[in-house]
Order: sequence, then structure tokens, then C-alpha cells
Amino acid sequence: MEKVAIITGSSSGIGFETALALAREGYYTYATMRDTKKANMILGIAKKENLKVEVLELDVNKEDTVKTAVNKIINDKKRIDVLVNNAGYFLVGCLEDSSIEDLKEQFETNFFGMIRVIQAVLPTMRSQKSGTIVNISSLAGRIAFPVTPGYISSKFAVEGLSESMRYELSPFGIKTIIIEPGVIKTNIFTNLKKSSKSDPVYKDMTDKVMKGLTMMSQMGTPAKEVADTIVKAVSLENPLPRYPVGNDAIMFLESKKAKTDIEFENYIKKELFS
Repeated sequence: MEKVAIITGSSSGIGFETALALAREGYYTYATMRDTKKANMILGIAKKENLKVEVLELDVNKEDTVKTAVNKIINDKKRIDVLVNNAGYFLVGCLEDSSIEDLKEQFETNFFGMIRVIQAVLPTMRSQKSGTIVNISSLAGRIAFPVTPGYISSKFAVEGLSESMRYELSPFGIKTIIIEPGVIKTNIFTNLKKSSKSDPVYKDMTDKVMKGLTMMSQMGTPAKEVADTIVKAVSLENPLPRYPVGNDAIMFLESKKAKTDIEFENYIKKELFS
């Protein structure tokens, strides 16, 4: 039976590469995105390579678009084998500069939007007694950094959500996988959002952190490497709970294991501010 995959946030970056990678593995792939006007590139590649890729409008913040897209997929294919929750954005701003609305919007997309899509596909996956849900977290879901507390918190929440899901869904044959990219070569920094305020007292810290992240992004891991990791993980009978991706992610996580909390905090300060 033809395998079916859904990927959110497929217009660029990790979602774009993952949609193509799964299609190349034989999945009938639904590349979903908020703005389907951005679909020309992925459809052009799919046509050239004769891949089964269909673009659907899906805005994780809008319940009606989620339901419409998922219902179409179920009506057309009668099954869903893989869901990759990739849609999200990067909020920059220290906590004091971030309004409650800023933080709510960050969680609405990065966390509650993910839940909307998961809840829409779960009845189908349960009835077929199989399926794999891949939640794109981040190195920032395991390690906190300054200047991005909204983003960090949303990704920490994704980690906890995913761990709970593993307990709840495994009895129904549904697998949950967490992907933890480090800094990836995507447009996340060009598409970032800034907090409502910008207090001068945090300017020096913010400038240093953003300069460091921008430099890291220029040497970052290609989005295709994340996509390849996802393809390998979903093909396994018993995938691991989480997969860090990128040398920076692995380096930071290993360093955190080897140090006390205070030692690691001092290490991060040195890396970011020296």
C-alpha cells in the first residue's frame, strides 16, 4: 500500500528538503504551507524528478485549514503514515522586552500549532494501528541561551509534549520521534520576529548573541542533513526517542553531560560573550 506523509512548513528549509526526501523514498507526500504561492520551487523539482508531491494550504494557527487539509488527505488516501511537524518561527528578544502577546504568538505557532495537527491525524493513525509522528524541536529544546526565551521555552515544551506522547501512543503502534537540529542553513534568521520592545540595557547582549548565531548559521548544517536524518529514523522498526543533528548540537549536548550546571553556564557565557 502506498505510504503517505504530511509535512508542515514545506515552503523552505527543513520542511522543503524533508518533503522531497520522503517523496524520493516512495511516499506520496503532502507538502503543506501557509502560502501556496511559494510552492513553485518544490513542484518544479517534483515534476522534474517525477515525484509524488502535492501541495496543500495548511496554517497551523488556523484550525479550519488544518482540518480541511487532513480531511482531504484521509478522503483521498485513507491513511497517514508519517507526520512531520516542522512549521515554526524564531522570536528574538529578552524576556523583559517580550510582551505576553509576543510570547503567546510564539507558542501558538511552535507549540499549539503542532498539537492541532497531531490531534487531527491521531484518529486515523490509531484506527490503522500504525504511524510515525516527527516533531522538529531544536538544540534549544535541550539547552537554553539568552535573548530568545520565547523560542527556547516553546522548544522545551515540544520536548515534554513528545515524551508524553511516546507513552500514550505506543500502545496503538504510533511512534514519536524528536529531531533536534543545531544551527541550520535556513532562512530562520531572515524570517525571525523581534519582540515588541528593545530596551537599551539589553542591546549589547542581544547584538553579541545575534552576531554569534548569524556567524554560526553561515557555517551551519545543511537542511538536507536534517531531512536525511528524518528519512532514516522513520524507516526504523524501533527509532530512538530523539536525534540531534549537526556537529554543534552534538558538541553542546556532550559538553552539557560532562559539566555541572554552573560549569556549563560559564561555558555558554564564554562562548557567547567573549
